[in-house]
Amino acid sequence: MRHEKAGRLLELARMLAATAEGLTLDEMAERLGVGRRTAERMRDAVRDVFPQMEEVDDPPTRRFRIPAGLDGLFQAPTAEELAAVAAAAEMFAQQGASARAGALKSLEQKVLSATRAAARRKLAPDLEALLQAETIAVQAGPRPFEDATVLAAVREALLSLRALRFRYKGGATPGRVRQVTPFGLLFGRSNYLVADEGQGPRNWRLDRIRDIEVTARAAVRPDGFSLQDYADQSFGIFHDDTEDVVLRATPAGAEDALRWRFHANQSVEPQADGAVIVRFRASGMLELAWHLFTWGDRIEVLAPPVLKATLAEQVEIARRAHTSGAVVAGA
Repeated sequence: MRHEKAGRLLELARMLAATAEGLTLDEMAERLGVGRRTAERMRDAVRDVFPQMEEVDDPPTRRFRIPAGLDGLFQAPTAEELAAVAAAAEMFAQQGASARAGALKSLEQKVLSATRAAARRKLAPDLEALLQAETIAVQAGPRPFEDATVLAAVREALLSLRALRFRYKGGATPGRVRQVTPFGLLFGRSNYLVADEGQGPRNWRLDRIRDIEVTARAAVRPDGFSLQDYADQSFGIFHDDTEDVVLRATPAGAEDALRWRFHANQSVEPQADGAVIVRFRASGMLELAWHLFTWGDRIEVLAPPVLKATLAEQVEIARRAHTSGAVVAGA
């Protein structure tokens, strides 16, 4: 068997050992990027090596899994994998996401402690070289707030399907006690709890939450709610009226626009003149306007009118701030 074929079979074995409910043949094919017949042959080959594979009836199909996991011999991490974990932990730490940085550091230690001594010795030189050769460029922006007590309470409420109570230092009535049904967490330039106080989901900044507690009241998200779909409705974090956005990247900005993701559900249309048309549907026009300033004259807004108006308004605000009462340097 060629090396790459053995590697693919081991990849499938790890997938089957990592799932509690098992994978169908179609799911194996999708994850491996192969046809169903190829997935079937690979499953049979894995079963020859790991006879402990189980079949689970899940009408109208069947699922397959390796319930006892794999021996550590098959699970030794690579230097690249460990370097990626270390880099992600460092990125979180630089952003102020101390809770997630600590979780990744703990995972790294668990992986290393479960790795055979001979494999650790072999990994050490390459891992050290990668860690010294790779770093993360720090970008300007707010440091996300991550308080371990707040995150622990939110996660407990999400897992136990119970409501949260807290004092909220933001909104129209700062300091008011709120009781909400938690839907999930949005991590980004700022971190938010997505929760419903009775008028539908809205975003609550974690750094404005005080005295949080998990209540005894049952709280279940409505059927069909998807946190990812909710997040995709907006360009950034702010949710307001949803608009059909059409942007034209000039020929000078087309190459960058083709590599850029403005929105999760965007469509990109190259034009005969070398320009690129980008279309998506989203809310958050203020955040989108702020982002479009970074493109200079390489992006033109074709729609909606409210986005054009927001851009013009922000330009006027900046003009007033930098021309009225300006102080001459050195005066």
